[in-house]
Amino acid sequence: VAEGEPGEGREPFELPRFWDALGQTFQVTSQEATKLSLAFSRPPLPSAEDCQKLSEDVQNAILAVATVYYWLPKGQGTTLRKMVRDATTDVVEGMIQLTDTILNAPAESLSQEQLISTGGVWEACEQVSNLPRGEYNQAAVVSALAACLGVVKDAVEEMEHALVEGQDPYGDIMEDEELGFRGNRDTYWSEADRQLLSSCMGLMKASKACLKKVLAAVKAHGKAESPEQIAQLDDLADIANEISPSVDELALSMYPPVNPLAVRLNAAKLASVLKKVLEIAKTSHVCPPSEEGWVQFLTGAVDHNMNKVKNFTQGQL
Repeated sequence: VAEGEPGEGREPFELPRFWDALGQTFQVTSQEATKLSLAFSRPPLPSAEDCQKLSEDVQNAILAVATVYYWLPKGQGTTLRKMVRDATTDVVEGMIQLTDTILNAPAESLSQEQLISTGGVWEACEQVSNLPRGEYNQAAVVSALAACLGVVKDAVEEMEHALVEGQDPYGDIMEDEELGFRGNRDTYWSEADRQLLSSCMGLMKASKACLKKVLAAVKAHGKAESPEQIAQLDDLADIANEISPSVDELALSMYPPVNPLAVRLNAAKLASVLKKVLEIAKTSHVCPPSEEGWVQFLTGAVDHNMNKVKNFTQGQL
């Protein structure tokens, strides 16, 4: 499941039928996990014949889950397929863990590990109800973009909080012998650092605005009716996935002691990713003429803040 690629089926693919079948197989797997766990929860242990039946039922349930996952053709979009694959993998891995726990547990009692593992399978099987089921790949891309936006929002808020005038960025770390005296200037920002970091904050805020606008555009105009539209949505989700790690890397380099060249390098990486996102959005079907204003504005904002970072760090080169 983790490595394999579903093929393009011979029969016409029907999304509602796929979701029904996937939901049923996940439900059956959850029930089989319960049966297996109960059978080994107290003495006497099941007979060899019962064990054979239990293991066959578990195996059949897992094979059914994998089979239905393989129904989902590539043409429905890689973002949707990745979400379904991750959910399917979690179910398979959960069942493997439960089986291992039962095999290694003492026979006479229901262990805490067995309870946790059983709950893990239930949780994995419930994921199917949270998978985005809107218009094919469009709903999956909306879900992926919303997740990216949540992470970036948190990073921006954390850095804004740390940059409050006069605040010690390491105030939440207790003094200890290894860190040395708390007055060490390596734990504070200089005025020059703060000037540089305000431009970095500009880039981080542009990242948040960029994801917000792209998400709104995909919700308003995103379609998955043709292979080209599906591919454009996937491209947007793929490049948007690079924003959050780039924001994190920039944020980490902003903590004192500040190395201006490291900050400049990470700012340039983030700016490059944002320009790519904006370019892909601009040339895709989610950006009709009504959306071009914000693309232009945000492209200008990224350039403006990156130029300021370059000016502040020019003397370091």
